[in-house]
Amino acid sequence: MQPTVDFDASKLARSLLRRCRQGALATLMPESGDPYCSLVNVASHADASPILLISRLALHTKNILADGRISLMLDERAAGDPLEGARIMLAGRAEEAKGEQAKILRRRYLNAHPSAEAFVDFKDFSFFRVVPSGLHLVAGFGRIIDLKPAQFLTEIGDAADLLEAEQGAVEHMNEDHREAMNLYATRLLGAESDDWRCTGCDPDGMDMQAGSATLRLDFPERVTSAIALRKMLVRLAGEARAKA
Repeated sequence: MQPTVDFDASKLARSLLRRCRQGALATLMPESGDPYCSLVNVASHADASPILLISRLALHTKNILADGRISLMLDERAAGDPLEGARIMLAGRAEEAKGEQAKILRRRYLNAHPSAEAFVDFKDFSFFRVVPSGLHLVAGFGRIIDLKPAQFLTEIGDAADLLEAEQGAVEHMNEDHREAMNLYATRLLGAESDDWRCTGCDPDGMDMQAGSATLRLDFPERVTSAIALRKMLVRLAGEARAKA
């Protein structure tokens, strides 16, 4: 089925990848090849690919270590919006992170799931990044489409400066600019007033969270440096205040 002309499938897929905090993970049983499905918490890498923190004691982790092929179902309702009900099925390979890569995934995951601090250092837990091979999006009648990774992942090859400064920017926004975060949420995104905090920044936008609710603030232009990020956030704060 071809999507309707006014439908931006890539934008919706990226939004779901950024906002969803839980998903259904399907792995393969090594002896039988049968599918095995489990519920997992997820976060997103800077390029929007999913991050998992899973235990080697869990059956799904044992399956992944034997065969990295997985699929992951993410549902709009789990991202805080029950009206549209969009969902994606992402296929790919789950790859265990080591060294510096594990540190990057850890930071982004804990920003989205701070309660995981209680067990993140247990020896049986490891971070895995899902490297996508494709995505199937279902968002209603006339809105069903298959996407290739280049159509939903964010290009980060030119954003080393931004990514190096990201954690400092997240902490700065949360410690010193919670008013601006609330303005972004309420006046630019139409959300209810709450204790919104930043969980991540990337070239395409900023991720926000209040309790179990999540939002995605898309930037009108790509940003690839710390200076450009600061200018963009100041600009958007001004636009939000102007909507009073």
